[in-house]
Amino acid sequence: MLHMKPLAERTPDLQYRNLLKRIMTEGVDVKPIHAVTQGVGARMVVGHQLRYNLDNGFPLMTERDLTKSFKGALGEHIAFFHGARTLEELTKYGCPKVFWAPWVTKEKCDVFGLPEGDLGDGSYGAAWANFPTAEGKPFNQIEHFIQQVKERPYLRTHFISPWIPQYALQHEGLRRRVVVAPCHGWIHLLAFPATKEVVVHHFQRSADVPVGVMFNIIQYAAFGMMVAQLLGYRMKELVHTLSDAHIYENQFEAVEKMLATEPRPFPTVTLDSSVNNIFDFRSEHFTLSDYTPHEKMIIPTPI
Repeated sequence: MLHMKPLAERTPDLQYRNLLKRIMTEGVDVKPIHAVTQGVGARMVVGHQLRYNLDNGFPLMTERDLTKSFKGALGEHIAFFHGARTLEELTKYGCPKVFWAPWVTKEKCDVFGLPEGDLGDGSYGAAWANFPTAEGKPFNQIEHFIQQVKERPYLRTHFISPWIPQYALQHEGLRRRVVVAPCHGWIHLLAFPATKEVVVHHFQRSADVPVGVMFNIIQYAAFGMMVAQLLGYRMKELVHTLSDAHIYENQFEAVEKMLATEPRPFPTVTLDSSVNNIFDFRSEHFTLSDYTPHEKMIIPTPI
């Protein structure tokens, strides 16, 4: 459950736009070293942290309209809970095909020895639901994470990782087995039984700030809401730490347009209270209201 302030009492949050400003004014220009970026350079900073108290509304950015993307981002995240790793599996959970189709063409999958449409052995769904073990039996991180946090909420080891090193690294003699090495998904959840509150600290390795980060903030705030509901707690705060935070050159114009807007209060998001199993959640269980964003924008991201 959430205890958001009434809309009129919420303060517009400037953290996201301050990050955009920081990258544009302080960032280092870097040039691509791999064909995956199609020759598009970027401007980046290393290390930045955002903190969103959900009392002030759900952190859905208002600089551009994300109404349609909201459900798509949730669908993708929920698909990964279930171990989805192919384009077909992702779409079953409401992840728009356009999110991943350009990354899993036959040409791109061939580079990593994967069948067309397969994100790979080192992708989010594979890591979260089928992490390889020395015993040979895949480990479902999501299932055991939820079991532990229910039984022992006071522990500080409620952690999920998307990184399977032998599938994410590549050098002579080691072939990568994932079309996109995981950019996000290191989750540390802190539960506080005394106050019945949940805080999610999410770490992001690589952050496409104008596009991907907006979706990732939705996903990890929503994840905290889901876990909190299973515990009978409330989601208090999302702490989001970015390592490589960047803006691509072909996004500069769109960023300037977003920075020219006036900030608006965050919206309200509610969750269907009848759902009591992490694997039963779907995007339709989330209701968005009080959302008054600026106009819709299509912002490119290199493929």
